Amino acid sequence: MKAGFRRIAVLVGVLALIAAGCGEDPAPPAGGNGDDPADETVCATYDKDAGDLLAKICTDGVIRVSTDPAYPPASELNPTTGEYEGFDIDTANEIAARLGVEVEWQTPDWEVLTAGSWNDRWDMSVGSMTPTNDRQEVLNFTEPYAFVPAVIVVHEDNTTISDLTTDLDGKRIGVCADCTYQFFIEKTLEISGFEFDFVIDDATVAGYDTDTTALQDLALGDGTRVDAVMTASYIAQEFVDAGNPVKIVGEPLFGEPLAVAFDKSSALDGTTLVETVDGIVADMHEDGTLSGFSETWYPGADVSEAA
Repeated sequence: MKAGFRRIAVLVGVLALIAAGCGEDPAPPAGGNGDDPADETVCATYDKDAGDLLAKICTDGVIRVSTDPAYPPASELNPTTGEYEGFDIDTANEIAARLGVEVEWQTPDWEVLTAGSWNDRWDMSVGSMTPTNDRQEVLNFTEPYAFVPAVIVVHEDNTTISDLTTDLDGKRIGVCADCTYQFFIEKTLEISGFEFDFVIDDATVAGYDTDTTALQDLALGDGTRVDAVMTASYIAQEFVDAGNPVKIVGEPLFGEPLAVAFDKSSALDGTTLVETVDGIVADMHEDGTLSGFSETWYPGADVSEAA
């Protein structure tokens, strides 16, 4: 890659954070002794009188999960079926199934979600969130469930942006507000275990509620509202494939890990929930579940594996 990132440690900071914030007690066993699949879930054996967040979730039979309703193919509310679908959605549903509970979807604003202090309005986020160092101060994260390249998209009429190390300097770039892409452009992105090559100078950030909204503005015309958009490669490709007048230019600027997030300030102790879901994500990597979801939503690429 002309401008990329170098993975220097396998999420040392993220895993250290979990270890430090979650104590040393092991996660509860995920298996049971019966033949019924329900007997093999976490909640089938977990002590519902434990008084912590996992016990409450198991007792209620529901885990409240936040996601983005307009971020295909990671997550999207299908207007025809009224159901959520996408890679993140499948991942969250599988985590819930292995816990032994149902999902109740929540769609908070991104800034509210990443700020922490959720006030117990939702229990877990499976919404393509990167475990930046700032976010780690208020949120706990699992190991990554996916790794996504970040690319630049321009209008199909554009002929001036091709070398991403120089041609984006001073340009107006649309991104999801307070997302990883904004931090990259502002040269403030920090994730323990990763290094970044900040090649864009003096660009103006145009913040949007979602990447899709930024892409829609880009499609209005070359430079009409923005000169370019930075987004996940698969989000960009789906927008292109839908027939919109935009194109991807250059190689990915960097890659980012995506992890499941939890609020550090939850009223009930979330230690065991974090440890348990972290173990479930590891199992889903090992048994090929995440690779299968990737094949469904990102044909030809395995986003469950680091580049």
